[in-house]
Amino acid sequence: MSRPFRFAVNMLNAGTSAEWREKCRRAEALGYDVILVPDHLGMPAPFPSLVAAAEVTERPRVGTFVLNAGFWNPTLLAREVASTDQLTGGRLELGLGTGYVRAEHERAGLPFGSPRERVDHLERTITELTRLLADPEHCPAAAQSPRVPLLLGGNGNRVLRLAARHADIAAFTGAAADANGESRLITPDALAERVAAYQGFAAGRTGPAELNYLVHLVMPGADRRAKVREHLANAPGLTEDDLLAHPALLTGTVKDMAEQLRGHRERYGFTYFTVLEPALEAFAPVMEELRG
Repeated sequence: MSRPFRFAVNMLNAGTSAEWREKCRRAEALGYDVILVPDHLGMPAPFPSLVAAAEVTERPRVGTFVLNAGFWNPTLLAREVASTDQLTGGRLELGLGTGYVRAEHERAGLPFGSPRERVDHLERTITELTRLLADPEHCPAAAQSPRVPLLLGGNGNRVLRLAARHADIAAFTGAAADANGESRLITPDALAERVAAYQGFAAGRTGPAELNYLVHLVMPGADRRAKVREHLANAPGLTEDDLLAHPALLTGTVKDMAEQLRGHRERYGFTYFTVLEPALEAFAPVMEELRG
């Protein structure tokens, strides 16, 4: 049996306190299962935003999507994670990644490092967080036991291996970043190969992880080809047919988009889909259609 679908919205703008709380209430009312916050300069600070989101909602879980491990000292991060899990009533899901935007590290006065160094730091962060949060003497203590659910996002083999070993949720973007953090979509076939590589690394797990996918654009409209043509220039190396088949873009009627997600569950195993805040309202009817 496939897992049931889960849906999240990644909030990109804070606004005022009242605006933030109203958006979170709206996400709950629309049926989102998870309210997420990214970890980029110029966007909301993740942990206080999640505490505020949990204070004005009851049902959704809250999470980071995803923390830039290069911004964080593992010991200090363990304090933030445990405190946030307590203050949200055990609703936290922790998303971690290597970080991929050089300019953000430079603005923060932090080393960007090589891909190898960034993955090394991610691995150390996971190991140390696991050790600290499992320690019964750690103060503060997280609310969830044996640990806060962990999501790992990435595309390369080393990160996929880490996800296979450690993550409760493995997240895919269908994109690859160059040395400067510029991201480009890979083809649907290349994405399928990345998922297959992960599944190979995860073959020895005692239980399967949930597979997450980040939908970049939700574009309602009857003419699906016309919609994807608008974005061909932003997807070098991909064809119209590639974009029509790609889980990064949802296009068409509500029924069309629901059918696309069913197809992506069948092909890739994705059951947990994240949309970006601009699609908050447009995606809601698709969730309703899928839940039937």
